Order: sequence, then C-alpha cells, then structure tokens
Amino acid sequence: MKTISKCELAVVEHLSRRTFLRTAALGSASLVLGSKSKAQSAKLTRKPNLIVFLTDQQRPDTLACYGARRLSAPNLDKLASQSCVFQRAYVTQAVCTPSRSSLLTGTWPHANGCTHNNARLRTDSRCLPEMMGDNDYRTAYIGKWHLGYEVLAQHGFEQWISIVHSGEARQNPDGVSKILSDYDNFLLSKGLKPDNKKKAVFSHKFATTLPIELSKPKFVETKACNFLEQQRRDPFILFVSFFEPHPPYDGPLNGEHPLDQSDLDATRDHIFGEQMPLRYRLRQESDRKRFGASKKQLRIKRNYLGLVTEVDRSIGVILSKLEQLGLADNTIVVHTSDHGDMMGAHGLFGKRVSFEQAVRVPYLVRLPGQSRMLSISQPVSHIDFVPTLLDLLGKAPHEQCAGKSRGPLLRGQSMAPETLFIEWNPFAQRFVKGTRLATPDEIRRVSNESTRVAISVDGWKICLRDCDKNELYNLKSDPNEEQNLYDSAQPKDVISRLTGEIHRWQESVGDNLKV
Repeated sequence: MKTISKCELAVVEHLSRRTFLRTAALGSASLVLGSKSKAQSAKLTRKPNLIVFLTDQQRPDTLACYGARRLSAPNLDKLASQSCVFQRAYVTQAVCTPSRSSLLTGTWPHANGCTHNNARLRTDSRCLPEMMGDNDYRTAYIGKWHLGYEVLAQHGFEQWISIVHSGEARQNPDGVSKILSDYDNFLLSKGLKPDNKKKAVFSHKFATTLPIELSKPKFVETKACNFLEQQRRDPFILFVSFFEPHPPYDGPLNGEHPLDQSDLDATRDHIFGEQMPLRYRLRQESDRKRFGASKKQLRIKRNYLGLVTEVDRSIGVILSKLEQLGLADNTIVVHTSDHGDMMGAHGLFGKRVSFEQAVRVPYLVRLPGQSRMLSISQPVSHIDFVPTLLDLLGKAPHEQCAGKSRGPLLRGQSMAPETLFIEWNPFAQRFVKGTRLATPDEIRRVSNESTRVAISVDGWKICLRDCDKNELYNLKSDPNEEQNLYDSAQPKDVISRLTGEIHRWQESVGDNLKV
C-alpha cells in the first residue's frame, strides 16, 4: 500500500475542505433564507485567499530549490520547502509586458496584442479578478504593472498602489489628471525632489540610491501588509509585483554577496558562429562591449543578488504578517517572475532571447495547510497560470484562457506531459555602431524578426524564425545550449516533427506568423 506523505495529506485535506466549501456555498440559498449578513456567511464558508508574488527578471537559480550556489533568498527558500516547486517553468515570451499579459489573462501575447514592452492591455482582455465572478473577494494590485497606464485601478483590481509613473497623463474618475505613481508621491512626502526635472518624476536610477526604508521593495511591503490588515476578515486576491531585480543592477545591498571568478557563467566566453542567428551575434557583440570585463560582470551579478535579497526580505515580512493575522492556513501563496536574465551566459545580459536563462523562471505554489516540498519535474508554461489559479480558488475554467489547469500536478496526480511553446515578437533593439557582422539593411531586418519555440517532452528545443537562422538543441545532452544542431544532418526527423508541432499549435491559437 502506498504511504501518503504529509505534503500529499495536506493537499488532500485542502481539497476536501474546498469541496465542502463549494457545496456549502451552492446550498446556501436554501439554508440561509432572508438576509443573513455577508460577514455571517463568510464565517460559515470562508473562501481561500490568494497572494501572488511577482518579481521582474529573476532567474530560478537564485533559489536553493533550483540549485543556487549562494544563499540570497532565505525567505523564498523557506517558502519553497513548504510548496509545490515546478522545476522547469517557462514564460510565454521573454520580455516584461508580453509575459505579464499572459500571466494576468491566460492568453498568448500575439492574441492579446501585448507583443512588445509598453503595449497597453486592451479593456476587453479580462484579468484574473474579472474572471472570478465572485463579489466576496477583495482585490488589490500593488507594484509594477507594465501593461499600460500604471497609476489607475483597472481590470477588476479594486485597490491599486503604483510604483512606476505613467508615461502620459491619465484622467482619474474624479477628472484629475494623474501621472505620478504612489511611490513618487511617497518620496515627495519625505521631502525628496525629482531628479528628472523635465517630467518632475523620480527615475529608476534615483530609487536605487535610496536607503532600504525608502526603497521600492519596502514601500510595496508596507502597502501589502496594510492591505492584509484591512482585509483579514474577507477573502482576498493580492498581487505583489516588485520592480527588482530588474536593471539598473544597483541597490542598498550591493555588498551583501561578495563574488569571485567561480561565480561567472560557464558559457561567458562562448562565441557564436555563423550558424547562429544574426540578431544573437549582434547582441553578443554589443553586450561584450558593454559588459565584457570580468570585474564588471562580477559587480553586476553581485548587485543582482543583492536586489534578490532585498525583495526576499520584504516577502518574508509579508509572509510573517500573514502568519500573525492567522491567515496562512487559508491562503494560497504563489511566487514567480515574468522572465529570467542571461547574467553573462553566452556573453549576454538581460532577456529578449530564447536561451533557458531568459525563458525559465521560479514557480512556487504553497497550498493551504501544506508544510513540505513537492517537486514537480514536468515542464509547465505560464499560459496555464491563470487556469491553475482559477482551479485552486474553486472556479470553473474561463473561456478566454488558452491553457489548462495544472492543479492535478499540485495535488500529486499525474498529467500527460506536452510540448511547450514560447513566442518572440518584433521588438525594436539597438546594436553597437560600427559592427562588422552585418550591413545596416541586414540589421534592420533581423531587428524585426519573430520566433516560435517548441520544447518537446523528450528534451528537444527548436527555434524557428521568419527572417533569421533557426536553432535546435538537445537539452538533455547539451543543457547549456552550446551546439546548434539545426543544420546538421542527423536530427532531420526531429526538425520535421517539431516544425509540424509548431505549425499545428499556431493554427490552434490563431497565430498567422510564417516560420
């Protein structure tokens, strides 16, 4: 007979409780005649809360459960030890706005129109709170939005705290034009003067020079704790979205993690050959000129880990507040990021490529009552993020969502593994002047290239492009993606199979790109 682990038992107990609550809610009309107050009803049928911690540009290997070499996130490490950990979680597109559009709506970037940074999420694209259809929930979004207007409540979030100013003025419901974020106003209240005098706003760089008590993570932490205090008697959905560890790679904890040469990426000296996409070769040339010196790379990585630690401390305070209020055992806690960071791998920094360091992210889910880690090795996609949360909150799948719930995996059940897909859509990029790799016309062409990626169940990864060279990697034998096998003779059957899968996927999701 199979022995049930404590983690699995906790999940079963959570499911039993949720089934009871759902049944009780359905029968409440006949049991509660007349006008019982909402507070009385909530006491009898307390619904699960949800907190989503969203970082910007965090690699998985900053956490111990993903093989971190340095202890930079003890609070997230503790959360992981009590959570279901998706070991291989992939974004839908490795840049902020498109990835966030999928995380909030359950739709592909090409479908919702957010194919590049600073695109505005359409009003007809529903976000998670709008799909819930449950007025019992109090909802809040605190932090970086990056899906259009930053400073106004929208898409079903009742409370809204912004940390990034808007690029353009926007009319409030009361008719007042607003451009400053809540964080900008907080700094003004402390007597600070905007460093961007032309726009009268505080730059991202300015915020990195401030002490922790005036930092963005501390501001977000305080507002999140206030929300928990205010809404502790009602079910809630809270998104806590940090700006860090996004560039500029700078902050008050820069000296927290001294590094040495062994901390540099193993592929930092890898030079792309002509079999690689031209856009990647241009990126490599550009990044080597900007970040090539090992001292500079070590400084950037050191500062990056300092930003991870800064965010981790704030997450620890919020989780402690959850415990103090007695809400932890009835709250689903999720942590993920919108994409990763190359951080020197292949001589590259940032995102906007399809290498594993850019497209993989941490993804933790702690269910109510869970106390042990459940490691899930099966690869998953962020396209399933919203359907999974709806499932965990006891809600039916929503027709808008392109993915499916991965709830069964969280409950210790099996699901058939599937090929995962990732997009890259045209995004204006600047490359170093005076390159010898391409003519100005060639640079303009590949700057507008699109990519569709498939990662197969058996470990193959193919990247097909509309106007640049393709890639093929065997992630099992070449996890660092150093050998592009697309033009070699042997894996032609793999190329044919995965090309067919991409084309069938494109047809099923209305993607008309020709690759």
